[in-house]
Amino acid sequence: MYQDKTLTCKDCGQEFVFSANEQEFYASKGFENEPGRCPSCRAARKQQRSGMHRERQMYPTTCSECGVETTVPFQPTGDRPVYCRDCFQAKRG
Repeated sequence: MYQDKTLTCKDCGQEFVFSANEQEFYASKGFENEPGRCPSCRAARKQQRSGMHRERQMYPTTCSECGVETTVPFQPTGDRPVYCRDCFQAKRG
Protein backbone atom coordinates (compact mmCIF):
# COMPACT_ATOMS: atom_id res chain seq x y z
CA MET A 1 0.00 0.00 0.00
CA TYR A 2 2.75 2.48 0.95
CA GLN A 3 5.82 3.14 -1.20
CA ASP A 4 9.08 4.90 -0.29
CA LYS A 5 9.00 8.63 -1.10
CA THR A 6 11.87 11.03 -1.55
CA LEU A 7 11.25 14.31 0.27
CA THR A 8 13.32 17.49 0.63
CA CYS A 9 14.20 18.81 4.08
CA LYS A 10 12.92 22.35 4.66
CA ASP A 11 15.88 23.17 6.93
CA CYS A 12 18.97 21.83 5.15
CA GLY A 13 17.58 21.19 1.65
CA GLN A 14 18.87 17.61 1.55
CA GLU A 15 16.71 14.87 0.10
CA PHE A 16 15.70 12.03 2.40
CA VAL A 17 13.60 8.89 2.08
CA PHE A 18 10.23 8.70 3.82
CA SER A 19 10.01 4.91 3.89
CA ALA A 20 6.87 2.82 3.55
CA ASN A 21 7.34 1.63 7.15
CA GLU A 22 7.56 5.23 8.39
CA GLN A 23 4.44 6.14 6.41
CA GLU A 24 2.58 3.24 7.97
CA PHE A 25 3.74 4.31 11.44
CA TYR A 26 2.63 7.93 10.80
CA ALA A 27 -0.77 6.68 9.63
CA SER A 28 -1.17 4.45 12.71
CA LYS A 29 -0.55 7.50 14.94
CA GLY A 30 -3.09 9.56 13.02
CA PHE A 31 -0.51 11.93 11.53
CA GLU A 32 -1.75 13.40 8.27
CA ASN A 33 1.29 15.46 7.24
CA GLU A 34 4.56 14.13 5.87
CA PRO A 35 7.72 15.06 7.76
CA GLY A 36 9.22 18.37 6.62
CA ARG A 37 12.68 17.71 8.05
CA CYS A 38 15.23 14.97 7.48
CA PRO A 39 16.00 12.68 10.45
CA SER A 40 19.19 14.58 11.40
CA CYS A 41 17.44 17.99 11.34
CA ARG A 42 14.53 16.51 13.33
CA ALA A 43 16.98 15.23 15.94
CA ALA A 44 18.80 18.58 16.06
CA ARG A 45 15.52 20.46 16.48
CA LYS A 46 14.38 18.10 19.23
CA GLN A 47 17.72 18.57 21.02
CA GLN A 48 17.39 22.35 20.71
CA ARG A 49 13.83 22.36 22.08
CA SER A 50 14.74 20.20 25.07
CA GLY A 51 17.38 22.76 26.08
CA MET A 52 14.86 25.62 26.04
CA HIS A 53 13.23 24.65 29.31
CA ARG A 54 14.78 26.57 32.12
CA GLU A 55 14.21 26.27 35.79
CA ARG A 56 11.79 28.75 37.31
CA GLN A 57 13.43 31.38 39.48
CA MET A 58 12.11 31.44 43.02
CA TYR A 59 12.26 34.38 45.44
CA PRO A 60 12.55 34.12 49.24
CA THR A 61 9.88 35.86 51.31
CA THR A 62 7.92 35.62 54.54
CA CYS A 63 4.27 34.54 54.54
CA SER A 64 1.99 37.47 55.39
CA GLU A 65 -0.44 35.14 57.21
CA CYS A 66 1.65 32.76 59.35
CA GLY A 67 5.15 34.29 59.20
CA VAL A 68 6.93 31.20 57.87
CA GLU A 69 9.88 31.62 55.49
CA THR A 70 8.90 30.48 51.99
CA THR A 71 9.72 30.96 48.32
CA VAL A 72 7.45 32.22 45.54
CA PRO A 73 7.80 32.24 41.72
CA PHE A 74 7.55 36.04 41.49
CA GLN A 75 9.42 38.94 43.03
CA PRO A 76 7.35 40.35 45.89
CA THR A 77 6.97 44.14 45.68
CA GLY A 78 5.64 44.72 49.19
CA ASP A 79 2.38 46.32 48.08
CA ARG A 80 0.35 43.10 48.37
CA PRO A 81 0.38 40.21 50.85
CA VAL A 82 2.35 37.09 49.94
CA TYR A 83 1.36 33.69 51.29
CA CYS A 84 3.09 30.32 51.75
CA ARG A 85 1.58 27.36 49.91
CA ASP A 86 -0.56 26.24 52.87
CA CYS A 87 -2.00 29.70 53.59
CA PHE A 88 -2.59 30.35 49.89
CA GLN A 89 -4.51 27.09 49.54
CA ALA A 90 -6.55 27.88 52.68
CA LYS A 91 -7.45 31.36 51.36
CA ARG A 92 -8.33 29.91 47.95
CA GLY A 93 -10.64 27.51 49.71
